[in-house]
Amino acid sequence: MTANACLQTIRSYYSSLSDKEKKVADYILSAPDQAVYFSISELAEASGVADATVSRFSKRLGYKGFQDLKISLARQIVKEEANIHESISLQDDVGTLASKIFTEHKRAMDDTLALLNEETLQQVAEVITKSERIDLYGSGGSGVVAEDAYHKFMRFGIPIQAFSDSHQQMMSASLLSKGSTAIGISNSGSNRDVVDALKTAKTAGATTIAISGHTSSPLTKTADYTLTTSARESLFRSEAMASRMVQLALIDVLYVLAALQLKDTTLKNLDKIRESIATKRY
Repeated sequence: MTANACLQTIRSYYSSLSDKEKKVADYILSAPDQAVYFSISELAEASGVADATVSRFSKRLGYKGFQDLKISLARQIVKEEANIHESISLQDDVGTLASKIFTEHKRAMDDTLALLNEETLQQVAEVITKSERIDLYGSGGSGVVAEDAYHKFMRFGIPIQAFSDSHQQMMSASLLSKGSTAIGISNSGSNRDVVDALKTAKTAGATTIAISGHTSSPLTKTADYTLTTSARESLFRSEAMASRMVQLALIDVLYVLAALQLKDTTLKNLDKIRESIATKRY
């Protein structure tokens, strides 16, 4: 298969596709600029088919899977600099570039704030405060967010760990039980390692929480509670930017909510922490 030929490949295979697969093809051909930003579940929903149909469609065209198809589609319809950031152009000066990135981050923050469900936030904070153990799972940029949550939540005095290695994620998830909480973080909601870890944690009896930018994704379908972020970042770009910022902000909200519920314990632990790290500063 030649590079930059995704749409042509879909057209050439069209007559041999099943009726359901043609629904996927029709959507991509009619709105490729939207499809390139979709998770597999979102494209399935938009096309009126099951996730498995999208996966089957992708492989029928000769791709390894939907993500491989989407990368090919992106190469065809997205300008090269969008692989670095969607908003910029090569003609931007430094000031314009900085303004665009800050504006995109602010928009993501505002959009996420509008999406947040207060009741769900309160419920998730209560789950955290009542947990006997908390395990956090994330990969790549979301792994950094998991580490940030670990850094904050450890102030509650609850046993907590963050895992970005896929094998360690599965090992920790399998050892959870009722009373434990597993938090999976993935902007796409389609990271196989994080999804598998959350599924394993749920089977083990843990309460599961998803933090994702896609409401209909394998991760959110696995979780007992879902907190949704909003950042228009293509899933073919390797570096998370706005999505990471809103994930971090959401972790801050959960930390403050939980800290207020555990006020006495948190304040006591903060005093201990300040005393212990005082010797590390001049």
